[in-house]
Amino acid sequence: MAEFEKPAKGLLGTSIGVGLATGFYGISFGALSAAAGLDIWQTMTLSLAMFSGGSQFAFIAVAAAGGPAVAAAVTSAWLLGIRNGFYAVRMAPILKMVGLKRFIGAMVTIDESLAVAIGQEKVADQRRGFWWTGAAVYVFWNSATFLGALLGEALGKPEQWGLDAAAAAAFVGLIWPRLKERQALIVALAAIAVATLVSPFVPAGIPVLLAGGVAVIFGSTNWFGSKSVDAVAGVEQPTGESKP
Repeated sequence: MAEFEKPAKGLLGTSIGVGLATGFYGISFGALSAAAGLDIWQTMTLSLAMFSGGSQFAFIAVAAAGGPAVAAAVTSAWLLGIRNGFYAVRMAPILKMVGLKRFIGAMVTIDESLAVAIGQEKVADQRRGFWWTGAAVYVFWNSATFLGALLGEALGKPEQWGLDAAAAAAFVGLIWPRLKERQALIVALAAIAVATLVSPFVPAGIPVLLAGGVAVIFGSTNWFGSKSVDAVAGVEQPTGESKP
C-alpha cells in the first residue's frame, strides 16, 4: 500500500484564502445581475451553471441591453470562456480524470484553481490545490452571489444607485490585470475601436459580437503572442531540463 503523502504546508489555507478573496467579488455579480433585470433564481442558475466570472459579467453586461442582445450575450460569455479550454489542456495530464469526475473538474477549471495548482512542486499537491481551490471558489462565489442578488433586489431601481452602468465597469476591472501582455492589450484596443465605431449604426449587442470577432482573429493567428498553448493559457513554460 502506498504511503499517504501529507499536503504541502499552507496549501489548504492558500486554497481557502483564494476562495474567500475571489468569492467576495460574487456580491458585485449578484447585485449587477439584479440590476440587469435577472431575478434571484435566474442569477443563481447562471452563476451555478456557468461559473466563470468574466463570462458571467460579460453576459449580464450585454443582456442588460434587452432581448435582441441575448444572442450577443451568450456569444460574448462563450468567447471569454475559451481560455478555460487551454487550462484544461494544461491540467489534463496531471489530473487524469474520467467519468463524472471529469465533468466536475471542468466546472472548476478556472484561473484560481490553475494558479494554485501549478504553483505546487509535487503532482499530488497540484491535484489537491486544483480541487481545494476550485471547491472553495465555487462555494464562496455562489454564496456571495446569492447575497448580492438579495441586495440588488432590495435596492429597487438600479439607475438610482448607478448599478445599471456598473456592469461594464466591473468587467473592465476584471480583465485589467490581463492587459499586461502585449497581445491582450492590442486585442483590447482594437476591440474597443471596432465596437465604438459601429455602435451608432447597428443594433444593441452587435458591437460586442464584432469586437469578439477581433479577439478570434488575433487568437487564431496569434500575431503578437507566444506560439505555445501554455503561453496562451497564461501558464509557465517548462524549464526544458531533460528527464531520465
